[in-house]
Amino acid sequence: MLKSKTEAASQFDAALGLGSNMGDKAANLDRAVELLTAAGVVKLVGRSRNYRSAPWGVAEQDWFVNACVTVQTDLSARALLKLCQDVENDMGRERKQKWGPRVIDVDILTYRDQTIRETDLIVPHPLIADRGFVMIPLQEVAPNLKINRQPLSALIKRLDVHDIVPLGAAARK
Repeated sequence: MLKSKTEAASQFDAALGLGSNMGDKAANLDRAVELLTAAGVVKLVGRSRNYRSAPWGVAEQDWFVNACVTVQTDLSARALLKLCQDVENDMGRERKQKWGPRVIDVDILTYRDQTIRETDLIVPHPLIADRGFVMIPLQEVAPNLKINRQPLSALIKRLDVHDIVPLGAAARK
């Protein structure tokens, strides 16, 4: 059983952002969560609703379904990144175009209270505060989280989030 939003916000090691705009988008998010937690080294603490959003970065592509999860893990940030990339690869992600269409995208948004600045791993995610499609579902599962000492609610107020809406259960594709 997943914990309440308040309980979950204080008991997670990492927040992950998930997105898909190819195939059965919502099912792709569900599958990614299954794969992330399958080996038991990542435990799901909280999961947001799925949200429909316009593409970001490259506008000429299909709309996205996005969600956020909070997890507990003993994995290092580097090992968690590898797991996220393995899930993407297992699901058929092809990296042909930056911000282009994808079957699945799994990003580490936060990892404990750490700030990490490495070539291929930056935490908190470097574009987190610019992306409403991340911030809205993240606030749902981690309402007390702060990014760079700012509450999510303050960061969201600066964004245009009018096109980020919960995905209806019947609209799975």
